[in-house]
Amino acid sequence: MANKYNHSRQWIQNQIHTYDPQVYERTPREVVLVLDATFFGKRIDKFGLIVAKDIRTLEVVSYHFIHTESLKEYKRLRQDIETNGFTIRSVTIDGKRGLFSLFGDIPIQMCHFHQQAIITRYLTKNPKLKASIDLKRIASYLGRVSSNRFSLLLDCWYKRYRIFLQEKSYNEKTGKWHYTHRRTRSAYRSLKSNFPYLYTYKKYPELSIPNTTNALDGGLFSPMKMLLKIHRGIGIEMKKKLIVYYLEKQLK
Repeated sequence: MANKYNHSRQWIQNQIHTYDPQVYERTPREVVLVLDATFFGKRIDKFGLIVAKDIRTLEVVSYHFIHTESLKEYKRLRQDIETNGFTIRSVTIDGKRGLFSLFGDIPIQMCHFHQQAIITRYLTKNPKLKASIDLKRIASYLGRVSSNRFSLLLDCWYKRYRIFLQEKSYNEKTGKWHYTHRRTRSAYRSLKSNFPYLYTYKKYPELSIPNTTNALDGGLFSPMKMLLKIHRGIGIEMKKKLIVYYLEKQLK
């Protein structure tokens, strides 16, 4: 570049470091949003990005950089979106604590991918207990059967294993009792408590609500991280500028 533009290497570097990507105005409208956050880097240079994407136009409506993925950051994101004149018709989220209440006044869809990940985290990929095997199989039907059918399967599973779930074990070190099958209980409780948000996309067909956050996870975050990987070695501020440039370029 120095040879091409007849300037020193230092001048080229200064131009790059002083460059600020243009931020384009968004057109206020009704939006069906997918919300999620991701993180870049490790330890000292770690930082995150929280994003709201309109699934209808595939436009990134709002975003900002974060240190931690907290309810406060999601509140700020919603406030920014609505302050800029957008009307949120629905949100698809990953089910983090507090988000259901934050968006309780609009239709909420729990991401099926994240729900499956929760089940795998509790039961592992290859559970050994019969109750866990059966529950994992039921979870695999999510989105493949109707909400009524899924609810019936969960209820039948619970009736079959209710006594099993109530079994307790005694810890001699602490002198306390605890549920023997806590991870299986937690997996079931996750499905049961999130159930009201697992089939929202079926209740509002006119909105075309996505049942996963894949539009962000695979459609935006993955290529963004690939871009940063190509430019490894640059500082945090330059990484952020590159991210902003990438996001704003989607609007052109």
